[in-house]
Amino acid sequence: MAAAKLTPNAVTAILAGDTNLKPVVQVIDLRSIAVSGNPGSGPRYRAIISDGVAATQALFASQLCDLARSGLLRRGAVVQLLEYIINNVRGIRATVILNMEVLVPECEIIGNPALPPESGVSNSSSMRADQFNGAPGSTAGSTLGTVPRSADNAPVTQRSTAGNFSNMIPRPSDNAQVFQPTVQPSYRPAPNYRNHGTIMKNDAPARIIPISTLNPYQGRWAIKARVTAKGEIRRYHNAKGDGKVFSFDLLDSDGSEIRATCFNALVDRFYEVVEVGKVYVVSRGSLKPARKDYNHLNNEWEIFLESQSTIELCPDENSSIPAMRFSFTSIDKIEDSENNAIVDIIGVVTSVNPSTTIQRKNGMETQKRTISLKDTSGRSVEVTMWGDFCNREGLQLQEMVECGAFPVLAVKAGRVNDYSGKSVGTISSSQLLINPDLAEAHSLRQWFDRGGRDASTQSISRDFTPAASRNEIRKTVAQIKDDGLGMGDKPNWVTVKATVVFFKTDTFCYTACPNMIGDRQCNKKVTKSDSGNWLCDKCNQEFPECDYKYLLQLQIQDHTGTAWATAFQEPGQELLGCSARELYMFKENEDPRYTDVLLQGLHRQYLLRLKVKEETFGEERRVKNTVVKVERVDPSAESKFLLDGISRLTGSY
Repeated sequence: MAAAKLTPNAVTAILAGDTNLKPVVQVIDLRSIAVSGNPGSGPRYRAIISDGVAATQALFASQLCDLARSGLLRRGAVVQLLEYIINNVRGIRATVILNMEVLVPECEIIGNPALPPESGVSNSSSMRADQFNGAPGSTAGSTLGTVPRSADNAPVTQRSTAGNFSNMIPRPSDNAQVFQPTVQPSYRPAPNYRNHGTIMKNDAPARIIPISTLNPYQGRWAIKARVTAKGEIRRYHNAKGDGKVFSFDLLDSDGSEIRATCFNALVDRFYEVVEVGKVYVVSRGSLKPARKDYNHLNNEWEIFLESQSTIELCPDENSSIPAMRFSFTSIDKIEDSENNAIVDIIGVVTSVNPSTTIQRKNGMETQKRTISLKDTSGRSVEVTMWGDFCNREGLQLQEMVECGAFPVLAVKAGRVNDYSGKSVGTISSSQLLINPDLAEAHSLRQWFDRGGRDASTQSISRDFTPAASRNEIRKTVAQIKDDGLGMGDKPNWVTVKATVVFFKTDTFCYTACPNMIGDRQCNKKVTKSDSGNWLCDKCNQEFPECDYKYLLQLQIQDHTGTAWATAFQEPGQELLGCSARELYMFKENEDPRYTDVLLQGLHRQYLLRLKVKEETFGEERRVKNTVVKVERVDPSAESKFLLDGISRLTGSY
């Protein structure tokens, strides 16, 4: 077979730290090594790779071990290294191969490679290619190697130890030059550990490194970081049984962040130890890819703590590590954010709703509270607090607003929701800071006190503040069509003052999935299966009972004309005064209250906030009006709104 072309000086470049080369090299030795502490994971593989002149040692990442086990990768194979890193393992520079491509599965050893001195392997005699090209007596995978005989002609035997990079080869003929095997040098403890008795393996303190340099292929590591967020204990059930988990976020002096997660017994061990705002040294643990559905931090890895992990408080650490890192998004930019995006926002609290208790379908109860934030962009947004936030920061904010103070609130890691406009909700790792000592907060305070309080603001959320306190886009029913609303790429959000004149009663609700996904109900339509249960295609689960949600078709009218609109759960319940389940049961039982409820909802005037958007029905395109908020007309607030409009109109002359 013709010799493959290897990349010249590849080994020198790799050991110099060039990780962008993507060199073509040859595997001239391949051995399996046992991995302790991870039963069932199978052996790992180490190798010697060569560029035809020089050679160095390499370790294959776990995802590449199947290539060796299947026989696709063997001694003599020519490969291209696509991704790799260089690690120092007790003074030896070793290449950890993360990704590669096998170009030639088997080939004669090319050139006359020799290990460089900086590899940490003895190179007192040169290496001959025939040692790897089927020299007599060679055996693959040997754990025992012999070196040249000593003066008394007795063979000297050296035994490899698991986890090092020693190269064990069989004894060649007496006259042949030998590739000298390597025995990993013994660990030398730090000076402060000397003369203190025997030290167990890895008992010396690990060197503190930046979070940005962490990767799964490091041995022992430690990071020094501040806890910026701490989640609540969550309980789960799977095929292995019941369990519990909590996570906390860490920030180091370089501004890098990473999340650490504890399961089961480690929750009991570390939950009370970890406190938000304090600095700790965290060491030992495994790094795994971050699950971006749940982890918003700018880091591809996540720490999973283990039984050997340690968390040590640094009580004297105050200023070297920042308290928190923000990347604020102005409220007007949230309008263009994707659903479920994680954002940091800051604004002035203008209103706070009372806390309410929400009962989940699993019987658990949680607290919910909504507040309104405004900023200098001329927009306001609804922020929904869940759980402990309601009675902690939420109660404090309510008391401040009721006393006439309008505090600045910074929200770290809020989740965007696009239901009925755009809003922001808290998650387990969210942080709320009231009147924080930040430049953005001081700027907002000056703006608000110097006129921002009275500046007109448009909400990007479901409105829950009084009508007179917001700058609405008011339209008549006729203007929805005449102005071509809803025909663009984005929906139009308008408010109309109209009367409900008709409800469709044949289909006013749908059967909904009761499953809770986090803090939210699935609400997708369910159908009855052959077993008699209700099947949700999204959750791929069956439930003995379903929920009922409004899908109410109604006709609205003002002095300019009529239009059809659709109201879902909350607006529908506001219009009819009872839940969809109750109304469905009235109808099924032929209860006279069914008719009474519908009649009581007619011929009342409301302020209806509408989402207007063109949609396709079959082959027909038509504008759909969706009711997202219902308010009874407050005569006092409405009078003020009309007077303000007259003032603006007369002031323009």
